[in-house]
Amino acid sequence: MFDVLVYLYENYWRPDACPEHAQLSRKLTSVGFESDEIEDALSWLDGLTTVAESQAKAQSPLSLRVYTPAEQDHLGTASIAFLSFLESAGVLPAPMREIAVDRAMATTSELALEDLKIIVLMVFWSIGEEPDALILDELFVDVEDRLIH
Repeated sequence: MFDVLVYLYENYWRPDACPEHAQLSRKLTSVGFESDEIEDALSWLDGLTTVAESQAKAQSPLSLRVYTPAEQDHLGTASIAFLSFLESAGVLPAPMREIAVDRAMATTSELALEDLKIIVLMVFWSIGEEPDALILDELFVDVEDRLIH
């Protein structure tokens, strides 16, 4: 599913630039994705659209996010720390964090940090906003591949 999401991010500027599901499914199949993978990704994207449209925009800057035991188990320590890092850096506002957590919880398998990074990228994509270059670097480049200057 995550490979399909990355393909969509790389090939379509915004969700509204994507063709209808039937046409998009045919295109993704012709590119080489499996039908179950495509179905999972499109269903996940439908959920992203629904959550993004319904997410309340106003949250107190003094509010504190407490993760439930189920969220802690599913996300893992590294993913929660990454979300906290993005939020404290001022690049992931609370409403976007909540969308990311919701979409992370909508995945069926245990979530790896790399998968969460794709989810965060798709949250930005869903609202038509591109993260700044430093955040894109954080979302795309593996730590082992970074050059230290």
